[in-house]
Amino acid sequence: MPDIWWKADPQDLHRLIDRVSSVYVERSHLDRDENAIVIINKRQTVRVPAAMVAVMLLGPVTRTTHAAIALLADSGTTVCWVGEQGVRMYAAGLGPSRGAGLLHRQAWLVTRPKERLAVARTMYGMRFPGEDVSTLTMQQLRGREGTRIRKYYRAQAARTGVAWNGRLYKAGDAFAAGDDLNRLLSAANAVLYGICHAVIIGLGASPGLGFVHTGKATSFVLDIADLYKAEYTIPLAFDLAAQGLTEERDARLGLRDLIARDKLLGRIVTDVKNLLTPEGTDFEDSEANLLWDEHLGAVPGGTNYASDTAHGMTDNHIALIGTDIDEAEPTS
Repeated sequence: MPDIWWKADPQDLHRLIDRVSSVYVERSHLDRDENAIVIINKRQTVRVPAAMVAVMLLGPVTRTTHAAIALLADSGTTVCWVGEQGVRMYAAGLGPSRGAGLLHRQAWLVTRPKERLAVARTMYGMRFPGEDVSTLTMQQLRGREGTRIRKYYRAQAARTGVAWNGRLYKAGDAFAAGDDLNRLLSAANAVLYGICHAVIIGLGASPGLGFVHTGKATSFVLDIADLYKAEYTIPLAFDLAAQGLTEERDARLGLRDLIARDKLLGRIVTDVKNLLTPEGTDFEDSEANLLWDEHLGAVPGGTNYASDTAHGMTDNHIALIGTDIDEAEPTS
């Protein structure tokens, strides 16, 4: 597999959607040449127009210059530092949109019970194809999901011949409890959470504003990941256990290959956007420097509204700047 590969075709998105959803890079050096990111490794040199990429995923053994990161930031491209093939996310920079429209839309939906329930029903509907969930309460949806998952676990056990004794999970230590199958499930799910987290950050949405889950900084990540567990992580864990492959690395690499094969990142991008801004939604994610006002709604930013000089702390910035490379070091 090449060191540089496109996670999605350019046709997958337009506006954010006109951009390639993501570019994954590992074992390479990133630099800037005018308005392009130059990716250099032992195999090839690739120029990538920064403004055409929504998310740049930097994998292991990747180095980058300050100029490259500055260009990606100016282009509104998210930069995520991830594990091999994007299976875990360690840190992230700016989102691809300088506007907060998608985040505001998400917050609006989450804080209105009727709209929040509608999004939750849509999520459950994606897991129950062909079933009408439009009138079910959250309690009914949770009950139906629980029944479906139990049946699915039993079906996977019958398919693979691997014994299933129930899901065991210890909060804070995913691998402390349970048998090999449970540990594989925890490892694969951790990978899936990282992928969903990277996409959500990349789109400019909040990982913490969940519709089904709540109370965690990654509640929306858990919501989105649940859409794919029955298709990816659960059957993968049973398949690996049946083959005697029971290490965390086995789950991580197995899911990585499925992600690359099915271009799952592009699918998650589409699903998140469709959940928050379904077709027909009046939504505009434009950049605007505004200040909130309780009477006017919003007023222009970048304007001094004080009648005289405001008092208070004027300088709380700390800068740590090293010497120039060719400058002699002090002797004492």
